[in-house]
Amino acid sequence: MDSVFVDKDAIARSTSHVPPAHYIVKIKSFSVLAEKAVDEKYESGAFEAGGYKWKLVLYPNGNKSKNVQDHISLYLAVADTSSVTLGWEVYAVFRLFLLDQNQDNYLVVQDAMGKERRFNGLKLEWGFDQFIPLKAFNDASNGYLVEDTCIFGAEVFVKERNIVKGECLSMEKYAYSSKYVWKVENFSKLGEGRQESQVFSAGNHKWKIRLYPMGNGFGDGDHLSLFLALADSAVEAVKVYADYSLRILDKFFNLILTYYNKFWFHTPKSSWGCPRFVSLSELNDPETGFLVNDVCVVEAEVTVLGISEPI
Repeated sequence: MDSVFVDKDAIARSTSHVPPAHYIVKIKSFSVLAEKAVDEKYESGAFEAGGYKWKLVLYPNGNKSKNVQDHISLYLAVADTSSVTLGWEVYAVFRLFLLDQNQDNYLVVQDAMGKERRFNGLKLEWGFDQFIPLKAFNDASNGYLVEDTCIFGAEVFVKERNIVKGECLSMEKYAYSSKYVWKVENFSKLGEGRQESQVFSAGNHKWKIRLYPMGNGFGDGDHLSLFLALADSAVEAVKVYADYSLRILDKFFNLILTYYNKFWFHTPKSSWGCPRFVSLSELNDPETGFLVNDVCVVEAEVTVLGISEPI
């Protein structure tokens, strides 16, 4: 390393006779690239370093999205984004290069403290908005652009890699309710075991109603128990926040009994409801209209308010 200069942004610029360890990009007719890609970038091919694939991202006229003027912007980016999940991250130290063709050495730009940069699903790119002033780059005496040709490079040293476990919570800005009606026929012949409705959809999730004709838990033996269950059994570790109502309707489909709640349902097995929904004596009383021709009509209304998924 011949010399080191650190600017006010803690970016170190030095010179070195050692070429970049991992990748070189040679650009011929750079002026044509700059003219044709006024507000655009050039992305190099992928190269491997530290077990990951990377690429160089060059803005020949400066990164306009960051209001860069009169400079070349140069970045290191993760190349294979298809396999990058939100919980993926890797720490790396990198240096970016520009060849001085007159002196046969390299301008090296890096963080002054050798700081590790964290690449992850939310931050795929790190680098330098003001890699080099265009005035200095275009000055032939500096050797960076000779006969309209220049050479950039990169070396990357992965320090640490990790897959972070966590979750992503998404709340529904516009939530819509869904209703499902279940006609429980031959009610008196159901026995004591759990009965389940067919699976129905609400908020892009699968649900079902669970009914215990002779009660369950605190309602065992003297009450009908009624629950709403999340039926997304194939999806592990998902939580669904739902506003829901469970009802028994009369023969005219009027609302008679209603249980309302909000709850976080977990997969693969989660249900919530009321173990003492209605007493068996009241249920079987002909005056109440809960049972007509041995049919009990149950309704569920579900509004999904949010979902939390693992990352």
